[in-house]
This record gives sequence, C-alpha cells and structure tokens, in this order.
Amino acid sequence: LTPLSKEFEMNSNAILSLSRTALRAGGVVCIVSILAQPTPATAGGLLCRGLPGPEAEQGRVVELAICLDTSGSMSGLIQAAQQKLWAIVNDLALADPTPKLRVALLTFGNDGHNPEDGWVAVQTPFTDDLDMVSQKLFALTTNGGTEYVGRVLQSAGQLDWTPSDSALKLILVAGNESADQDRDVPYGDMCRKLIGNGIMVNAIYCGPAADSIAPAWRQVAQLADGHFASIDQDNGTVVVETPFDGELAELSVAVNETYVPMGARGQTGLANQQAQDANAASLNSAAAATRAATKAQSVYFCGWDLVDACRAGDVKIEELSADDLPEALRGMTVDERKAHVEELVRKRDEIQGRIKTLSDQRNAFIAEQMKDQGLDDSNAFDRVIRQAVRAQAVAKGFRFEDTTPQPEAAGGESEGS
Repeated sequence: LTPLSKEFEMNSNAILSLSRTALRAGGVVCIVSILAQPTPATAGGLLCRGLPGPEAEQGRVVELAICLDTSGSMSGLIQAAQQKLWAIVNDLALADPTPKLRVALLTFGNDGHNPEDGWVAVQTPFTDDLDMVSQKLFALTTNGGTEYVGRVLQSAGQLDWTPSDSALKLILVAGNESADQDRDVPYGDMCRKLIGNGIMVNAIYCGPAADSIAPAWRQVAQLADGHFASIDQDNGTVVVETPFDGELAELSVAVNETYVPMGARGQTGLANQQAQDANAASLNSAAAATRAATKAQSVYFCGWDLVDACRAGDVKIEELSADDLPEALRGMTVDERKAHVEELVRKRDEIQGRIKTLSDQRNAFIAEQMKDQGLDDSNAFDRVIRQAVRAQAVAKGFRFEDTTPQPEAAGGESEGS
C-alpha cells in the first residue's frame, strides 16, 4: 500500500483496521458495512455463478459503520458522501477474497433527532441493500446542532455486529466540532469498549489538523486502533468527466432489465434501483459512471432479485409461489422459469463484462488526466477512507492486486494517527 499522507497514520497498536467513514454534514451519519465471503450454492438447478468455489476462502466479513455529522455546517460532507459512495464501494470490491458488503447508516448532531437519544438517528440498520443506503444518504438534511460523538459511537456499538473474531469490524465517524461535548457518554469510554469488542474506530475531522480541537478526534482513533484524517469538506470533490461516462450510464440502465423482482419487496427494490440511478445522474456523469461500475461487482447484491437470490442459494425456483413472481413468469413452467433466469444470468454477465472493460479504461483516463492537470487526491475525503480501509483489510488477510486505491478524488487535507 502507498503510505497515507504524512498526517494520516495508523495507530501503532492497530493489528486490524477496517475503515469507517465518518462524515459530518449538519449532523453525523454512521454507515455500517459488512463484507462477508458468500458460499457457492445452486438453487433450483441454477448454478450460483460469480461466487467462489469450495477452495476459496469462506466466511470473510467486514463490518463498516459510517457515522456522519449532519449539523448545520455539514452540507459539504453530505455532498461528498453522495458523490463518492460508489467509488468507496468499488475499491472494496477489488479485495480478494471478494467481500459481501453490508451497510448501516447513522447520523448525529442534528437537532431534528430525538434529544433523548443524544440527537442520534439510525437511518438504516445493517443491510446488504446498497441502494437503500444511497436512498437514505440522498435524503439527509442538515439542522442544528449538538454533536455527541460518544453517543453516536454508543449507538453504532449497539448494532447487530457479527460475533466472529475473524470479521473486520469498523466504525468511521466524521464531524467538525469538538469530539468531547458528550459528558454523559465520554468518547474515551466508548472507544475502549468498542475496541474491547473488536470494533475499530476511524475518525475524520472536517477542519485543519492544526485546530485546537483536532487532537481529540485523533484520540478517538488512537483509543480504538483506528486511523485519523483531517479534511476540508467544503473544497468539493475532484470530478473528472470521461468519454466513457455516457456508455456506462446506458449500460447501468440496461443491466436493470436483468433484475426480476420478487413480491412487494421486489417491486420496491426495483423502483429504488432506478431512483438511485437518477440520484447519481443528478450529480454529474462521473457519479453515474461510478455507480454503473458498482453494478458490475458482486458486492452489489439485491436480495429482492430472483437472479441474485438464486445465485446466493436463498431461493429455489421450483419452490417459489407464482404470486411472488412478475406477471410474465407466472404462466411459465418451472423449467421455463429456470431457462429464463439462466438467460438473464448470461445477459447480465455480458453487460457487466462490458461495464468492467469500460470502467478500467475510465480509471486509466482519470489517472492520466489527474496527472496532466496536477490534481492531487491524496488528502481527499474518499481517498483517506479508501486508504484506511485497504490498510485495515490487508491487516485482516484481504489482498489487493493493485497497490493504490482507484483515483476517484475529493479535495482536502489529511493526517493520520
């Protein structure tokens, strides 16, 4: 791994470290992600293609809780998170063994939240539905507020973490005010409790590293074997548009046609998939292209989709009720349904292959443009997160074929502890 910036250090006691992006935008949001190695299976005669064979490492889990400050001054952090969510996911997808990603999102520091809960809200508990995380992220607003870092760490610690010691468990908390405002739940006590349970805490201070309140944020990371970084949330993300963005956006729409919604949840999931395509496109072509790349990765899993459910071994086609299927499949025999799903698998694989090819070309183009234009993403919001996650994942036994995170950037200054 390339070293983090000179001010972005890993605590010397950290043996394992999984990066948690703490974003601060008018309130704090915590996102918890779980990366678990899926097991191969067959369902209803459908081979679970794209999953590792029996010889592959199994049961690898990464849990990531991202806590974002959503107080009144944190709109820049929220915008950076919206822009770079898919870039962070895409970098995780490069890990070997390929992880299964599960995410939970929390916010804090927002006066719109319940004061009895310390102005903390769980936007979504642990989920492998990344579109749900995106939906919640785009719905965030700033208000207030009272930023209790200790309280949001407490809430994150109460989530349904996997009990396995082999899991990478990480919280990432981000904010721009003093970390020690919470007198009832001191951050030091919570950090010691979390690391005692194998949960590391990465801290992002949205301000200059020389600020008088920055050392407390560094201590949050130190006490829980995490990484610390300081960024400028308002500098904005570095967005490089490429000649590949248009086709990638088209392929993102095309691959949606290979998804088969099951039941009412499926209809809701399919609609949200399309809504999050629109949310990404509303930002810029780069965000839409980055989201398209995510949809070509196995970390993008839709439990409401018949194809993904079959691949994961969660359902068997012959056991499905016709009422749970779209109208077009209800009149089919079981064998016809299996053949239909196999054809969708083939079509999806073909589209995803094209997306991966274009994404590789796009990443190379971005790297060249950043070099030619003298753009530096070493201290960017998403870059410090991706570097921390990689370092912590490697310490836990994951491998990355390339040596540096992909060059999606957001401007800022970082430092480590």
